[in-house]
Amino acid sequence: MGRTADAIAEGVIIATAAARLSIRNRILVDAIRNDSTFSVDAVKPFARQTLEALADEQSAAADRARADWRRAWGKQSDPSGTHDYRGRDSRNLRRRARQYTGVAKELRERATDDAALEQLIEQARDAAWGDVESNLERRLIVEAMRPDLDPDYASMRAARMQSIRLIDLPRLSSHQRRLSTSQGPAPMIDVDDSGPVPDGGSPEGE
Repeated sequence: MGRTADAIAEGVIIATAAARLSIRNRILVDAIRNDSTFSVDAVKPFARQTLEALADEQSAAADRARADWRRAWGKQSDPSGTHDYRGRDSRNLRRRARQYTGVAKELRERATDDAALEQLIEQARDAAWGDVESNLERRLIVEAMRPDLDPDYASMRAARMQSIRLIDLPRLSSHQRRLSTSQGPAPMIDVDDSGPVPDGGSPEGE
């Protein structure tokens, strides 16, 4: 029984980690794409549905294990493949079905426990904010980097110049054309595609 309990506990940990990742992604999407203010109550229905969906997966896996067990009962011949079970596999299949059922039961209990849901959501929020913080720190490091402190400055400069010429300047020119259409004539930027942008033409912070 101890072996089954350990397997159930491990399965719950894995499923909870998967749920936390899904909730974290939902929080990021709501904050970045939908510009929504974070609220535990707003995220709670999604968290509950996520746990219930994972529980359904575990229940389906338990049903498959029980079906395999019934098909394997009494068979003594050599198997023809990995999932062609025989009578000697019955014990493992029964144990596997109990484990899946136990994980599903625990996940459903957590899905109806407000305290457990809120704890899961808070963990997912911390993970989401950690991702945002790391991205901001990397962005600040890149934007604040001085050429004399960047060991890769020389080797990456050509690529940055190419990016400015092919992406940034045409994008700015397109933006100005849209402004001129909606607000009247405006001075245009002359985008020269004939060669790389000279040193003096790079934007500040390049």
